[in-house]
Amino acid sequence: MNQSDYQHIAAEFDKAAGIVPGVVVAAPLAALDLRDLASHQFKQRAPLLSPFLNSQDLAMIFAGRGIGKTHLAMAIAFAVATGGTFARWTAPRPAKVLYLDGELPGAVLQSRLAMHLPDVEPAPGFLRVFTPDLLPEGVALPDLSTVEGQTIINGMIEDDTELVVIDNLSCWCRTGRENEAESWHPIATWILQLRRRGLAVLLIHHAGKGGQQRGTSKREDLLDVVIGLSRPKDYDPKQGAVFVLEFTKARNLAGDDAQSLELELGGDESRAVWQCRTVESSTFDRVVALANEGLSQAEIAAELELNKSSVSRHIRKAKELCLISSTAKVGL
Repeated sequence: MNQSDYQHIAAEFDKAAGIVPGVVVAAPLAALDLRDLASHQFKQRAPLLSPFLNSQDLAMIFAGRGIGKTHLAMAIAFAVATGGTFARWTAPRPAKVLYLDGELPGAVLQSRLAMHLPDVEPAPGFLRVFTPDLLPEGVALPDLSTVEGQTIINGMIEDDTELVVIDNLSCWCRTGRENEAESWHPIATWILQLRRRGLAVLLIHHAGKGGQQRGTSKREDLLDVVIGLSRPKDYDPKQGAVFVLEFTKARNLAGDDAQSLELELGGDESRAVWQCRTVESSTFDRVVALANEGLSQAEIAAELELNKSSVSRHIRKAKELCLISSTAKVGL
C-alpha cells in the first residue's frame, strides 16, 4: 500500500471513532467526591505583599490620567521583588515579578524605575521588565485580547514567576470594544489560566469620566482586589502627586486592612519618597486646620464634602486633644 492508502484507512478509523479533522477534543472534565476534594493537593496561596496581595490573586488598580497609577504599580513591583515594604504592606520574601509596560518610552521607563529603586535592589532575575521600545523594527506590541498575543507573553513568563503586572489594559488589550463584556472574555480566560499556574496578576487601568474603571463593569466580577485612586477632595495642584487609595473590592480584607489610604509621592526624579497615612487621619488633620482658620462646621463640611456628623466627630476629638484654637467658630 502507498501513503494515500494509509491516510484513507486512518481517516476511516477517525470517522468511526467520531473524530472530526481540525477539531481539538479536550480531556473530559470530572467533579470530585467531597472526600477526594478535601484531600486534593491544590496550589497553596502565599502572601506576596501582605495583607492585600497573595499568590493567585487577580487585582486591578484604576485611576484617571496623571494621578500616579504607574508610580504606585512600580513601587508595588519593587516591594514584591525585594521582599520589602511599601505603604502599610510588607512582602515576607522576595518573589519574581514580570512587569509589562505598554506605554512609556524606554528612556522614560528607565528613569521611572531608577526613581523608585529601593535601597536593597532586586536580585538578578527577580524584576524583569518589558517595554515596547524593545520590540524589533516593524513588530507590533502583542495584543492580549488574542490567543496569539497571549502565547507570546506566556513565553516571557518563567516557571518561577509569581506576579505579572500589566500596565496598562488599554495598551495591551486592543481588540474589541472596551465597554462590551464580550471583549473582556479572552483576557479573563487568560488571566484565569495564569491563576491556575499559581501566578498573581495586577492590571493597571484608566478610570472613566465618572471616576470608575473605564469600560465594562464585568471585569470586576472576576477580580479579588480592585483599587481606585483619586485626588483628595480639597486637592491643590501645588501639592503634587497626592492621591487617595480606596479598596472598592477586597475579598480577603477586613477592618483596618481595608482602610482607605492617602499617599503622597515626594522626592525628585532621582529618588522617590512616599508618605502614607489613613484617610481618616488625613481628614482629621484637614478639619482641625480649617477650624483653626476660622471656618464653621458647616463650611468645613462643604469644603471637604463631608457630612456634618463626621465633621462634628472630628471636632470633638480635636477639642479633647486641645488642638482647636479658642477663636475657632466650631460651634456654628
